[in-house]
Amino acid sequence: MTDNSRAILAEALGSALLFATVIGSGIMADHLSAGNVAVALLANAVATGALLFVLITMLGPVSGAHFNPAVTLVMHLRGAIGLRLALAFAGAQLAGGVAGTWVAHGMFDLPVWQVSHHLRTGSGQWLGEAVATFGLVLTIQGTVRMRPDAVPASVALYITGAYWFTSSTSFANPAITVARALSDTFAGIAPASVPGFVVAQIAGALIALAVARVLFPDEARA
Repeated sequence: MTDNSRAILAEALGSALLFATVIGSGIMADHLSAGNVAVALLANAVATGALLFVLITMLGPVSGAHFNPAVTLVMHLRGAIGLRLALAFAGAQLAGGVAGTWVAHGMFDLPVWQVSHHLRTGSGQWLGEAVATFGLVLTIQGTVRMRPDAVPASVALYITGAYWFTSSTSFANPAITVARALSDTFAGIAPASVPGFVVAQIAGALIALAVARVLFPDEARA
């Protein structure tokens, strides 16, 4: 197996495990929290942050551990990954993520095929997604430049915090936004709400790229 094939497989597997964690922990939290949404969100955030740390530590050396088309887009624009591989990464992230969503449903004896009815829309939530993705991409670029050994912890902690300080609960990922539209559970998002989130996420990522080029010029040249 070539290095690129291993990297694509790592992106698919990592996305599957990450998305299964987001959906599965949301289902478990909803079941156990007795209707307390704050407790459910806390459990969902902690589980997601913990798995992110593990997955980035394990798969970062193989693929860079993007698990996110917005991150892959920024890495392509920086010249760190070619267009064909970037497109393959995005496809693997989405396919793996949808598979992980279906696995989460199966683990909890829910129908595998679902469509969410949880509307998430409005300028406040779109701004929240732009901020969430901006912060994630800036965290990745800045930590890679300043403390590369701290990337797993930095990203995991950022996402855990962003669940709470953003109005949207920090999807910050176009692939997981699409996958969560296929889950009518605690973590779901209605398909009609997906385009607004994705546009906001891409905008946030591109702004973060521009800011990082100013703050971390050596990283931008690299």
